[in-house]
Amino acid sequence: MTGNEIREKFLRYFESKGHRIVSSSSLVPANDPTLLFANAGMNQFKDVFLGAEKRDYSRATTSQKCVRAGGKHNDLENVGRTRRHHTFFEMLGNFSFGDYFKKDAIRYAWELVTEVYGLPKERLYVTVFEDDDEAEELWANETDVGRDRIFRCGAKDNFWQMGDTGPCGPCSEIFYDFGPIGLEPGEEDAPFPADVSRYVEIWNLVFMQFDRDLAGNLTPLPKPSIDTGMGLERVAAVLQGKISNFECDLIRPIIDEAGRTLGFRYGDDPKIDTTLRIIADHARAATFLIHDGVVPANEGRGYVLRKIMRRALRHARLAGREEPFLFELTKFVADLMRPGYPELQDSIVRVQKIVRDEEVRYQRSFATAEKEFEAALETLTDGVLPGPTVFKLYDTFGLSLDEQQEMADERGLRLDLDGYQAEMARQRERARASWKGADHATVGPVYQELLDAHRTKFLGYETTASNSSTIVALLQNGERVERVEAGARCEIVLDETPFYAESGGQVGDKGFLLVGSDEVASVDDTQAPLKGLTVHKARALATLTVGEKVGCRVYPRLRDATRRNHTATHLMHAALRQVLGKHVKQAGSVVDPERLRFDVTHYAAVTPSELEEVERIVNREILVNEPVVTDVMDLNQAVETGAMALFGEKYGDKVRVVQVGDFSKELCGGTHVSRTGDIGVFKITGEGSVSAGVRRLEAVTGEGAYDLYRDALEKVRQIGSLLKASDPDVVDAVEKALADRREQEKEIERLKAKLAQQSAGELLAGARDVNGVKVVAAKVDGLDRGQMRSLVDTLRQKIGSGVVLLGSGDDGKVSLICGVTKDLAGKRVHAGKIVGAVAEKVGGRGGGRPDLAEAGGKDVAALAGAIESVFGMLE
Repeated sequence: MTGNEIREKFLRYFESKGHRIVSSSSLVPANDPTLLFANAGMNQFKDVFLGAEKRDYSRATTSQKCVRAGGKHNDLENVGRTRRHHTFFEMLGNFSFGDYFKKDAIRYAWELVTEVYGLPKERLYVTVFEDDDEAEELWANETDVGRDRIFRCGAKDNFWQMGDTGPCGPCSEIFYDFGPIGLEPGEEDAPFPADVSRYVEIWNLVFMQFDRDLAGNLTPLPKPSIDTGMGLERVAAVLQGKISNFECDLIRPIIDEAGRTLGFRYGDDPKIDTTLRIIADHARAATFLIHDGVVPANEGRGYVLRKIMRRALRHARLAGREEPFLFELTKFVADLMRPGYPELQDSIVRVQKIVRDEEVRYQRSFATAEKEFEAALETLTDGVLPGPTVFKLYDTFGLSLDEQQEMADERGLRLDLDGYQAEMARQRERARASWKGADHATVGPVYQELLDAHRTKFLGYETTASNSSTIVALLQNGERVERVEAGARCEIVLDETPFYAESGGQVGDKGFLLVGSDEVASVDDTQAPLKGLTVHKARALATLTVGEKVGCRVYPRLRDATRRNHTATHLMHAALRQVLGKHVKQAGSVVDPERLRFDVTHYAAVTPSELEEVERIVNREILVNEPVVTDVMDLNQAVETGAMALFGEKYGDKVRVVQVGDFSKELCGGTHVSRTGDIGVFKITGEGSVSAGVRRLEAVTGEGAYDLYRDALEKVRQIGSLLKASDPDVVDAVEKALADRREQEKEIERLKAKLAQQSAGELLAGARDVNGVKVVAAKVDGLDRGQMRSLVDTLRQKIGSGVVLLGSGDDGKVSLICGVTKDLAGKRVHAGKIVGAVAEKVGGRGGGRPDLAEAGGKDVAALAGAIESVFGMLE
């Protein structure tokens, strides 16, 4: 029975018992911050069990994708070294939400394993919780398992709980006995329920019947429930007569493919076998995790994925493979798993790209890091890698602590973790002590002194102009001065200002300072080297002195444009979360008068239709002309009301909350329009990738959007003029022009094919006789593969009995096609072998059927010689 059949029979069996077949949830748990990855079938039903969610069914069955590679359930280091540890696996399960209980759960389980799957009863054992008399009696009376095969076990193995408090209950497990052949080498045999390798747990039935309180008291639940879990790979190994899960048909083909890719055969070398098992398992995990939206990163789920992938790559490197290969294996995984997960085909191109990018990144970074690690070992005297060295390998060379730990374990060494933590703490202190402003210069003590003495009052939320600000400090080249002459560059600190200092992605204001009606300084930028201190970067237009009273004027047109763009980022953020999903978070932004730039966490390119929907939603909110309301409140209160925090911002106890009706609510210290209608119009101008898992969108509003539309319309009119078509008819005119061009190209191709067929006579005239076999081998230019294939067929028909090899080299690519007449194919000559041998001479490879085969290559210069070599090969 194949793994796919086992999965299908499980689901259909429980469907026949009134269960709803529910699709596997994503590996990324929805709304459950306590879980790194889905690791059990019950994860997606957690709220149902807790009574927080109601569904229209009380019985369910699933085959759940699971990953255990981080947090409490972390099997990573054992994977590949044992028979049954995996990062990715499937969990078959049946669930009752207050419907049936122990009796039916036990009957269903026994019927499925013995009658549907046909496991021999004499190979099965059952365990129950030591105090669960009911379960033991049900096993004895409702099934034909003998009492001598039912065993009571303690809470460690046979009592399950969701957490320290909440739903919990006893378990009953079904074990399969492989017999003595299942023992590990050197392992001593013992009778069940001894913890020896011959006995394998295949199914765990959880009877969720109690509620545990803080004092540890157990209260019976009003509606007891059932949660079961059967590892698909485990039961597949059992049913297929394999001792190791890695031998079942869900994994072994991946191992064999990995062996072919790396140039090894599984079973020849125990060390290489471990490597191949690791690669196969990790290729499965990477394929499914990336499909579900996880991308390699330096924290959270992305870090675990990166760790899994790099473990596979490091073991491949130790086996001699340095070039990227894992990305090819993910395609094999997707094809192998197609019966159960056809949706993998939709994402495999993206999966392969992400995996290959990570492989290239690993190539660059790990090669250097590994050399540094080996160099560090040469200086060791006590078998302990010093903390400063460990930190340097991590901080400078990107070698994670986990990778260092595994590499040290392999060599019998230890890491000085205390010393590493001390270095990490010192780095944090250095980071806290530094500040980087607009010029990326470390903040000087002068700014701290000014902040202590003259905290700036910001007036810009209410106005763009003030008339009675006082110059409290002037700076030139980082030094305080009392006076600045006309024409000089300087920094001006005022006691109060309407100028917004760059923060939260919004650029600083520009404008000028006045004395009376005369402009005395041109403000080019406004910065905040320290929170609460505003510094105006300016050029003096007249003599300025400390203590002087000045008026302030922010350029209103620039401020208004910036406000439009800033409020638009809030609207776009909310719209993106509606269209793409709640996983979308801001990862950076720039808001200036000309445009807005917004980075978001998302695992794939935003499609044109998705961008169109985001635009539609934002413009709808603009047309509604909703008031933009700003409130100041406690940080905790703001978060409790659902306000979203912005990327990279640090908040004090009091925060500003910017709200647009029920549509958007964010913590933000920037300046905004009064009503959404003030934005005018919103248009996305670009979308692209910034880094793995982060997309960047750019957009314009107001006058910028108007200018964009006006320019686009002008281009449409120009195209119409060229095609002699009015604006409404431009698209039809372009389509007709393109259709005419396509017809012309087809005619050109037809003429090419005709010329090629006419050249068949010349090619036949050049045929050579090789031991009684006619051979045509020639270079043909200007033909695509289809035309070459057609010419090969024509030559085979005309030659009667013989071999045809044609080659073409264009744009740095070589195409080869070989045809063999049926009387020779597979008997004396094999087209696939011929074309493969010729392809090697042009830096490529290929193959195919005995009568027709194709190949490619890269070395166009070597093509003529390669074609000529076929005569010697055939001889």
